[in-house]
Amino acid sequence: MRNYEAQGVIAGSRRTPSGYRVYDQGHLDQLLAFTTLARAIGHQGAIPIMTAVTGGRPGDALEALDQAHAQLAAGRDTVRELENVLHAANPLDSTSPTPTATYTVGELARHVGVTPATLRGWEEAGIMHPRRHANGHREYTKDDVLDARVAVLLRRGSFPLARIASTIDQIHHHGDASAALARLGEWRQNLDASSMGLLTASAYLSRCLPREGDRRDLSPASTNVPGQYT
Repeated sequence: MRNYEAQGVIAGSRRTPSGYRVYDQGHLDQLLAFTTLARAIGHQGAIPIMTAVTGGRPGDALEALDQAHAQLAAGRDTVRELENVLHAANPLDSTSPTPTATYTVGELARHVGVTPATLRGWEEAGIMHPRRHANGHREYTKDDVLDARVAVLLRRGSFPLARIASTIDQIHHHGDASAALARLGEWRQNLDASSMGLLTASAYLSRCLPREGDRRDLSPASTNVPGQYT
């Protein structure tokens, strides 16, 4: 509690003459809001919301909450996009005709929105397998574009490189996108859990924020709510 108070996650406590901290229902609501937010979007996402609440900046708190919802919505868009990519990739196997278009590392990086260094890192991780010319230059095909798109989208879901490499290996060597689709199932479950967490946290936050026309101070000195805790 002292750490949360020092961070501004909960409002400062009142002290008894003997120095004991006294917390009230307002502090409990703030604590419940923070812990629920942290489970849903992580501590780094929850702290700015709660410091805005305790700092008397409800507009900033609501804006940060909206941004958290927007990030979850973007995650769902990514899941749908990746599903489309994987369903298109599912038939891809060794009997597929070899595309003729090729890309340099810079061209492919621009095409999928990453840096050339990222593509080289993915090559080291076993995700990308470009052809190498005698002069050392890398050459990427349309199949590599698919691999890079899958990698970009899975990285948005914070999947580790090793799991992405094994997923792409399943697609190319076994013509099977089921492993990647299973990863999407995990991702969707995580998004659902985060959305439910934000919904629950919003109920707690509503107790901490002033209503329209209510100018009450959120500091503990002005909070006279029955129920006190030490």
